[in-house]
Amino acid sequence: MDLSEFRREYLKGGLSRTDLHQNPIVQFSQWFEQAQKTDIPDSTAMILATVNGKGQPSQRTVLLKYYDEKGFVFFTNFSSRKASEIKENNHVSLIFVWLDLERQVIINGTAEKVPAAESARYFLSRPKESQMAAWVSSQSHPISSRQMLLQKFQEMKTKIGEGKVPLPSFWGGYRVEPNEIEFWQGRKNRLHDRFLYKKENGTDIWTIERLAP
Repeated sequence: MDLSEFRREYLKGGLSRTDLHQNPIVQFSQWFEQAQKTDIPDSTAMILATVNGKGQPSQRTVLLKYYDEKGFVFFTNFSSRKASEIKENNHVSLIFVWLDLERQVIINGTAEKVPAAESARYFLSRPKESQMAAWVSSQSHPISSRQMLLQKFQEMKTKIGEGKVPLPSFWGGYRVEPNEIEFWQGRKNRLHDRFLYKKENGTDIWTIERLAP
């Protein structure tokens, strides 16, 4: 199928150096708040790219649960493909795509597990059914059928009853500590605005440079 005629111009805005905050986390917060106010569906969704020990990349969508100056946090099963690949190579990339605003944010950095106490705090905030789902899903591993998965879930509900769901030892969070953050704003004629923040080695100082589209 020839898709060469599927195109549109990006006309909703621009981005100049004077628009940018010196701190990329503050800049991200400004864009993220605008994405939420625009009612973009799943504005917390971000694509996580990992690379295994053989150099094979893989991607999947995860949800940002919180962020601060230390990094961007998501949660997963530690036996999942993404967790296995992070164990082999903890250099990862995240991308937020907010098409309604004609914007992207790309984050490159390293992923590390958050402390168990931090994972427990978030786990306790989840709906009870989501807590139980973490127990019954052997994420990324083959299963015989959906019916088997639902049966395990029902067995878990019966077992737990009115009790509390404990934090699985095989489940928790990762924090992606950024060393590069790029802000991309679509522009007319494909002359997009791109600015890259790079952290100077061993410091908390960020430099900013404009990239050609």
